[in-house]
Amino acid sequence: MSAKSNDQDKMNEVEKTAAVSLAAIFAMRMIGLFMILPVFSLYASELSGSTPFLIGLAISAYGLTQAIFQIPFGLMSDRFGRKRMILIGLALFAAGSVVAALSSSIEGVIVGRALQGSGAIAAAVMALAADLTREEHRTKVMATIGISIGLAFGISMVLGPVISQWSGLSGLFWLTMLLAFGGMLVVLFFVPNPVQSTLHRDAGTIPAQFSSVLKHAELLRLDFGIFILHLVLTAGFVVLPLSLRDEGGVIPADHWLVYLPVMVVAVIAMVPLVIMAEKKRKMKGVFLTAITLVILAELGFMQFHANLTGLVLFMIVFFTGFNLLEAVLPSMISKVAPPESKGTAMGVYSSSQFLGAFVGGISGGYLYGEQGISAVFLLCAVVMTVWLLVASSMKPPRHLSSLLLKTEQLSDHQAKLLEKELLAVFGVVEASLQTEESVAYLKVDNDQLEREKLFALVNKSDTV
Repeated sequence: MSAKSNDQDKMNEVEKTAAVSLAAIFAMRMIGLFMILPVFSLYASELSGSTPFLIGLAISAYGLTQAIFQIPFGLMSDRFGRKRMILIGLALFAAGSVVAALSSSIEGVIVGRALQGSGAIAAAVMALAADLTREEHRTKVMATIGISIGLAFGISMVLGPVISQWSGLSGLFWLTMLLAFGGMLVVLFFVPNPVQSTLHRDAGTIPAQFSSVLKHAELLRLDFGIFILHLVLTAGFVVLPLSLRDEGGVIPADHWLVYLPVMVVAVIAMVPLVIMAEKKRKMKGVFLTAITLVILAELGFMQFHANLTGLVLFMIVFFTGFNLLEAVLPSMISKVAPPESKGTAMGVYSSSQFLGAFVGGISGGYLYGEQGISAVFLLCAVVMTVWLLVASSMKPPRHLSSLLLKTEQLSDHQAKLLEKELLAVFGVVEASLQTEESVAYLKVDNDQLEREKLFALVNKSDTV
């Protein structure tokens, strides 16, 4: 068996290019999806047939198709090629943007948004990232992509109000189309071509693992959590822009002046909490604190949605909690999921996220139309409280990291023997050798891991 003991070597040029280019594709797509979030309800009256419920559906329609097609897109990329499926997905995203841009009715925008979501490339992009990176550097590339998604969300909160004041909703959708074409150019001219596309259990979805993943109680709690978090986000943005304009007195052209400082302060506020979660091993406490912050924010919105100062204050509280949860939840999935099922667990998690966005849009739109703004914020506070109760009973996640070791082709007997030897190394908590992939998937405690002994074992196995 062969594996590099110098797993802290720098990424090579292919891996660096893959990280930057795939992160750029993700960012451009997410900006396109989220730009309308802070402004759509402000301009939806320009569309014929608008009702509060249909406005919520237009905001969130992408979530349903994204949830439906994300895993199939990833599986089809195994058969038809990563780049081909990513290009098809971006083409669908561009087509949906054109449909929405040309629509003068709310129904047309709903169709366009649903078409945008059907180009669900996330799983295919992650699989391509795995194809282009060595096992010891894959986590760095995935982290780069994750950071790009967070930055894209913050940028969209500011860019949406800025662009829409000049071009309206249609201009946002035309810009989204250009972003989709930009993503296609990146795929064609910047993303490296993989030598071969293979199965990666840490990044891809394995249908045979669905049953075990869906029966895993701790993973289900986290899936429920991301569902609720994006329900609350989308439902809130059906009415929050209206509160800023109609009750806070902020004209739509100036909404970015609210979102920009709010997002900056929220990001700064979350940093020490992230450090506390990861470095001080206070993950569950920080996790429950973040949920509580969102509950307090929703209660604050209920009480102070007609007061600009109150709105801004509780927006900071909300985005501190939201951003913290967005950072902590994927880390918890990685810690909780069996090492050989991480990709499937992340696929179910992502589908839950987008399904939550869909339910949030339609429920927020319906409640706003029937009961008013306060009812939407009450819904958000209630479902977040339910999540807090569910999360309170979860086990504190172990502070483990994933480690992948490339192996030579082993027989099943050799693999089982090596698994036992790996588990005997102090700091190795879980080990799963997949002979068909020639990869050992490990869960390790980095603070305790006997790295020299681990790699000595690996090197010894090479000579056997």
